[in-house]
Amino acid sequence: MPELIVSDLQTSLEFWVDMLDFSVLYDRPEEKFAYLRHGACDVMLEELGEARQWVAADLQKPFGRGINFQLEASDWSKQLANLCQNNWPLFMEPETKWYRAGEVEKGQSQFIVQDPDGYLLRLAQSVGERKLQ
Repeated sequence: MPELIVSDLQTSLEFWVDMLDFSVLYDRPEEKFAYLRHGACDVMLEELGEARQWVAADLQKPFGRGINFQLEASDWSKQLANLCQNNWPLFMEPETKWYRAGEVEKGQSQFIVQDPDGYLLRLAQSVGERKLQ
């Protein structure tokens, strides 16, 4: 489970909770930390400079350059609708993509959005498996 350093915890919570429908399982307001969950997806958010942190270099936005987090659930349509209603830009429009996995292909419906600090989040749901094409 990732622990993401964010520039403003409240702004991040508005995105993760209000638009992506994650729940706060617990938080430590004195450390500006929150542990979130949606289905089987867990993520921790911690505001920069508020507590003990492991940072390898100075952070510059967008944070998380070179990484995307795939979040899997059975249905992300509510979250996509929330993002659209709030005019939140998508990094990649929804698509269905098939990926080779040995002798089969696994399909998923997916789209990518950036959180307020620029982390790329690929929200994906399975559309099944088929023989290698």
